[in-house]
Amino acid sequence: MQRRTFLGRTLLGVTGMASSSVLGLAGALTARNAHAADTLKVGAMIPASGPAGLFGPSSKNCCLLAQDDINARGGILGQKIEVLFGDAGAGPEAATQTALKLWKGAGVRAFVGMHDSAVRGALTTMLRGQVPYFYTASYEGGECSLGVYVTGETPAQQLAPVIPWLSEQRKLKRWYLIGNDYSWPRETNAIARTHIASSGGSVVGEEYVPFSVDNFDASLAKIRASGADAVLITLVGGASVSFNRAFAGLGLAAGITRLGTLIEENTLAGIGVQNAENLYSSAGYFAALQTAPAKAFAARYQARFKGPDAQLNSLAESCYEGFLMFEELARRAGKITVPAFNVASEGAHYDGPRGRVEMHQRHVVEDILVARASPSGFEIAKTFPAVGAGQSCKV
Repeated sequence: MQRRTFLGRTLLGVTGMASSSVLGLAGALTARNAHAADTLKVGAMIPASGPAGLFGPSSKNCCLLAQDDINARGGILGQKIEVLFGDAGAGPEAATQTALKLWKGAGVRAFVGMHDSAVRGALTTMLRGQVPYFYTASYEGGECSLGVYVTGETPAQQLAPVIPWLSEQRKLKRWYLIGNDYSWPRETNAIARTHIASSGGSVVGEEYVPFSVDNFDASLAKIRASGADAVLITLVGGASVSFNRAFAGLGLAAGITRLGTLIEENTLAGIGVQNAENLYSSAGYFAALQTAPAKAFAARYQARFKGPDAQLNSLAESCYEGFLMFEELARRAGKITVPAFNVASEGAHYDGPRGRVEMHQRHVVEDILVARASPSGFEIAKTFPAVGAGQSCKV
């Protein structure tokens, strides 16, 4: 199924958190002095529509908080930054046109993007390494295009340390893999198979469902029949919500451990903690993180943003991290060009809400957290320090 078909759909009605009206028209300027000539414009490509729009409102908030924090430090290379938003949830073609207008029409000097891999591929093809592009979403790995700097997690980070640990903790042997039918789930599961096998387990079922599916009865019957004691979930947004609700509704939650690599706080809110028994997630950040930098970030966020759309979560926070890396590369390079950023990127580091983040081969080394759902939300169950992305991009 084509990604544009999937992303053209709205959420399943489980949260009402995301719609195109949240971010306004694609390419709309959100900074107060949007046309000021003395500011540095940065394009934020985040989903305002489609099932991934679940993450849109909080992602916008984190971009605006990054704008405030960076400008309070004097901006980037002496210029205050302005964030210009474009919808990355309407499919690759629409997202490309939006980004082109922001770049050529509005004068954007760099992009920060939290969106799916299909949109990333379209944007890298259009940009052709002419402006820096910071990709912040967790993804399948392998992105080495010129000018792309990845701050999101890879399977080498989210699964390589986590599957062996969780398998030992929960005595897991029989895994069922289920995801939406596109590159991220398929390539993630190919890597997961290796770590399941090395942990003494086996894969007893593997399934990819169209983005249009909102009834998982057949899939749940297969899981029950397989004898699985663990399920790895690579479903997106509303699909993950529907699956996990139905999973618990059929009484599977008590006996089968679930692990997701795209289940963050907004998705958990949609699932409901009452449906989240034995549900785990792995990421570089959760709002439950109690380090001093994370608590300070959360306090600033919560002081500014209120309401049901403001739920702080790992995917939204990744947008903030993208701006921090942009700020650091500009500081090291002294100018905003891809050649200068490539040189500056190796070993670039900062201390942010996630802790120490350091870039090597245009990917990052960072702490990886495993969170377990509890009656009060996510709780950090395990921290793996300074996990590498497992990528080999020429610098």
